[in-house]
Amino acid sequence: MLIAEKKITVEEFRQMEFEGEDAYHELINGEIVKESGPTPLHQKVSFLLSLSMGNFIVEKNLGNLFTAPVDVFLHENIHVLPDLVFVSNANKGIIDYKEGIMGVPELVVEIISPSSIYKDRVLKNNDYEAAGVHEYWLVDPKNQSVEVYENVDKAFQLLAFSAEAGKVHSKVLEGFELDITTIFQPA
Repeated sequence: MLIAEKKITVEEFRQMEFEGEDAYHELINGEIVKESGPTPLHQKVSFLLSLSMGNFIVEKNLGNLFTAPVDVFLHENIHVLPDLVFVSNANKGIIDYKEGIMGVPELVVEIISPSSIYKDRVLKNNDYEAAGVHEYWLVDPKNQSVEVYENVDKAFQLLAFSAEAGKVHSKVLEGFELDITTIFQPA
C-alpha cells in the first residue's frame, strides 16, 4: 500500500517518524510503502531458515546474518527491510550498528506473503538486482518453495530451485546447502 505520492530520498525518509502505527515502512524507488507485521507462519519459516543459515555462517566465521526488521539503505531512493540479510566479513564496513546496513549486502532473503508477491518478485527483485546484491532468495511458505538467484552482470539468474522437498544451495555461502523440508515443517 502506497502512503505517499512525492518521491523522497533515503535522507528524507530517515528524518520521518512513524510512531504509534502497527506497521513497517520501506522506501522503494522513492515511494513510502507500508506493510503489516508478518504472520506466525512467516516468522516460523524465517526463524528456521535463520537458524540453519546462521549456524553455518557462525561455524565458518563468514560474517553477519541479520533478521527483520533491519534497515537496509541500498542507495538514495531505496530503503528496505528484508527478512534476512548477510554481510560478509570483507564487506562489514557497510554495517552501522546504530543506523542499519548502509550499502549493498551480499545476500538477501525475502519470505513471500500473499500481500507481498508483486513487491518481492518484481519491485524488490529489480532493486536488489540493480544495486548489485550477489544472491537473492525468494522463500514461498504457501507453495513450500525456495528460489535462489545469483546476480550475473546486474541480472538475476536462477541458481537453485526446490519445491516441497529437495535441496537448494548458495554460492555466496560456499558449501551451504538447505534441505527445504527443514524450514517448511508442519504447523
